[in-house]
Amino acid sequence: MTETAATRSLVVEREMPHPPQKLWRALTQGPLIEEWLMANDFQPVVGHRFNFRAAPMPHWNGVTDCEVLAVEPNERLSYSWNASGEEAAGGLKTIVTWTLTPAKGGGTHLRMEQSGFRPQDEANYQGAGYGWQRFIDALEQVTARLDR
Repeated sequence: MTETAATRSLVVEREMPHPPQKLWRALTQGPLIEEWLMANDFQPVVGHRFNFRAAPMPHWNGVTDCEVLAVEPNERLSYSWNASGEEAAGGLKTIVTWTLTPAKGGGTHLRMEQSGFRPQDEANYQGAGYGWQRFIDALEQVTARLDR
């Protein structure tokens, strides 16, 4: 967790026994993203606007509007993450950045940072801390069954 005067970040890091190229596929191919995260219309093109879709729940309509901010194949992916809901005044507006670093033995050090949580986003911050752990577990499962 990183804190500044106005915002803070949630960071999840994990060593995965898969090469960066394999993880990159799971992070950037829409049907694979749907398996571990949510339904989407993602394309790994800077400037592409897309959304993640899930079943609506209390305080969230189930839609997260995003825009691809950075694409460095097999190394870094970043997109805005804008979710509307009753709990966050003005909606949750953060940035998700994935960083892949080759690790010894052919694996990858995976780092996910969701930055920009404001003080009024505390409930979303807590939920994200729980949610990203589960999503990354699912990401690892999806990646494990991919062919190289």
